[in-house]
Amino acid sequence: MLVVKVGGSQGIPLDGVCEDVRDLVRQGERLLLVHGASALTNWLSAALGKPPRFVTSLSGVESRYTDRETLEIFCMAYVGKMNKLFVERLQQLGVQAVGLCGADGRIFEGERKAVIKVVENGKRKVLRDDYTGRVERVNTALLTLLLDHGYTPVLCPPAISYAGELINVDGDRAAAVLAGALRAHTLLILSNVPGLLRNVHDERSLIPHVPRAELEAALALAQGRMKKKIMGAAEALAQGVKRVVLGDARLPHPIRQALSGQGTRID
Repeated sequence: MLVVKVGGSQGIPLDGVCEDVRDLVRQGERLLLVHGASALTNWLSAALGKPPRFVTSLSGVESRYTDRETLEIFCMAYVGKMNKLFVERLQQLGVQAVGLCGADGRIFEGERKAVIKVVENGKRKVLRDDYTGRVERVNTALLTLLLDHGYTPVLCPPAISYAGELINVDGDRAAAVLAGALRAHTLLILSNVPGLLRNVHDERSLIPHVPRAELEAALALAQGRMKKKIMGAAEALAQGVKRVVLGDARLPHPIRQALSGQGTRID
């Protein structure tokens, strides 16, 4: 079982990812694809007069503040467009892709954090009416049913709360919980950087291998979105995933290259 998470940052092409998914599925790999749409969400939010707002938790992790209006824009980008673009391309390549968001069939389920504590402009604040959370349970029965019948699930946030509310969840950490729940051998996280860098301004400073015993040091080194990827890696390994690979989605065959040694391997 292989779980591939591809980010939604600017400049990440669909074709390379989808072609590699096709090749792996043809070879008999049981594969689930999780995707983001952050750049599209930012653009759509601004176009609709609701500019994106990012906040930093007390632990230093940045995330999107998601009130109800932002949540609905988020769904337009993730579910309404990006998910179906992946499904369309995979179907064109002969892959029986099924596009679902985490709320469908309660694939991704967790508790809504209606109140969050953040630091904004140097000041601590309490923000209410937030629609975010973290994936705590995965509907493995539904996903296994699809896989057993030859379908390739293409998944994205939002998730669903225990009370039945849509919630924005981090895609990297959702993919980590998914990989653990399905006992995947590998979690591959693709983004618009080569992997974990010693210097975020120098792509040549790639760290090729991080032993699991050094994950805490890697988390201290990581900046921006990379922090959540390292957090996701730690969660996946703790749940029994054998290895996590951070790869570059911009490469011609990003999945193939990451699995053959490009990027950062964590095990």
